[in-house]
Amino acid sequence: MGFTIGGSRGIREIRPVRTGARRRGRASDCTAVAEFTGLWGWEVVPGARAADGQCSCGKADCPAPGAHPLHFAAPVPAGSTLGEVTRVWGEFPGAAVLLPTGRSFDVLEVSEAAGRRALVRMERMGIPLGPVTVTPDGRAQFLVAPGAAAELPGLLYRMGWDDADLDLRALGPGEHITGPPSDRAGLGPTRWLRAPALDSATHPPPARLLLGTLAYVSHRSGM
Repeated sequence: MGFTIGGSRGIREIRPVRTGARRRGRASDCTAVAEFTGLWGWEVVPGARAADGQCSCGKADCPAPGAHPLHFAAPVPAGSTLGEVTRVWGEFPGAAVLLPTGRSFDVLEVSEAAGRRALVRMERMGIPLGPVTVTPDGRAQFLVAPGAAAELPGLLYRMGWDDADLDLRALGPGEHITGPPSDRAGLGPTRWLRAPALDSATHPPPARLLLGTLAYVSHRSGM
C-alpha cells in the first residue's frame, strides 16, 4: 500500500506506510488544518510533498519539489470546521499544509539566527508580535499585517535601510508558507518559534513595528 496525494486526479506514490499510521497522520493533519481555519481564521491550501528529491505533483522537472500548492486542489476556506476540513482533506491524503500570504497576513523573512536574536530583542522592548515560524532550511518567518510586501521598499527607505545589504524579504499575495508541523520540501517539519495566540493570529502587527529591529539584526548578522 502506498502513500499518495491527490486521489484519482494526480496520484504519485511517495513512500510505503502502514494503514494505521496513515490514518493517524490524516487525522492529525485534519486537526492542524481545522485549527488554522477555525481558530485562527486562515485559509489553507493542500500542498505537494517531496521525498528523495521527487515531488508528489508528478513533474520530473518541478522547480520547487514539495514546496508549492497542488494545482488541482481547492483552498480550504477560513472558518471551515473540523468536519468540513476532514471531508476536503480526505481527497488529498498526505498533502502538505500551506498557508497563503497576502490575505490574513504577510510575512517578513530573515535567517533563523537573525530571527531568534530579533525576537528576543523585540520581546524585551515590548513590541507587539504575531506568530513566528522557523523552516527546516533555516529561515524565520514573522507574520505581520497584510500589505507588508507592497510597503517594504518604502518602509526600508524611510528607515534608512534601503541601501543596506539585508538578508530580509517579504512574502505577500501569490506566495505561501508551510504551516507547522507540516514537512517542507522533504527537509523536515516547519516549527513555531512563537506560537499563535487569538489576538496576534487574528490581528498581526503592522510590519513597521518589527522592521527596524529585523533590519538591524539582519545587517549585523551579515557583517
